[in-house]
Amino acid sequence: MSAEFQVYIDFDGTISLQDTTDLLLERFADPAWLDVEAEWLRGAIGSRECLRRQVELLRLTPEALDGFIASVRIDPGVPAFMAFCRARGLPVTVLSDGLDRVVSGVLRQAGLGELPVLANRLERVGAEHWALRFPHARAECRAASGHCKCARLTGPAGLPGLLIGDGRSDFCAAGEAGFVFAKSRLIAHCEAEGIAHQPFRDFAELLPRFLAWLESRPHRAPNAPLAVPAKGPHGWRERSLA
Repeated sequence: MSAEFQVYIDFDGTISLQDTTDLLLERFADPAWLDVEAEWLRGAIGSRECLRRQVELLRLTPEALDGFIASVRIDPGVPAFMAFCRARGLPVTVLSDGLDRVVSGVLRQAGLGELPVLANRLERVGAEHWALRFPHARAECRAASGHCKCARLTGPAGLPGLLIGDGRSDFCAAGEAGFVFAKSRLIAHCEAEGIAHQPFRDFAELLPRFLAWLESRPHRAPNAPLAVPAKGPHGWRERSLA
């Protein structure tokens, strides 16, 4: 079965129930991480600089990190959604501006270790010290993100991209996606920017809405435009990705 589009899914707050980076910092970082967070929130620094400095404030052993990963819970509807995509031949990639070791570890324990993950690289640099590398950053990234997700959506010509996300790290990518399934803060962003999207609360709600969207679209060849709603969930129009 030929895939019609590529599915990109955010991790923190979308697949995971909470932001795992914030949880890790709350438990294992010097309280100064909150000062760095405040700089980011007021726009003084980008997320790449924010994450780099915050990770440098972590103090935990690899064993403690593994214990933390084991405590993270994901949306219980995620495995069924991934199984559906697999059955339909839809490729899925997890795009995260979080920590690769955490994201991959959580997915493995959920039985989803086969999913490709693109995230910031967490490296151990001492007994309890860590550093963050940014293999998916771009100097020209408008948000100065650690992971420039919009670059993935606007990369070399290939399958159209569908985005599933929830927050600030997905804002730029949402504007480049063929269609967006949005929760939390991403809903308000899509509404404010006029980005075609379908809201959802969790993956149990997402799956039937995703299926309805798929079934409302006539057969498409790869690289064809994606159908997006014109006036809510029951009206559809075409949007070119060119």
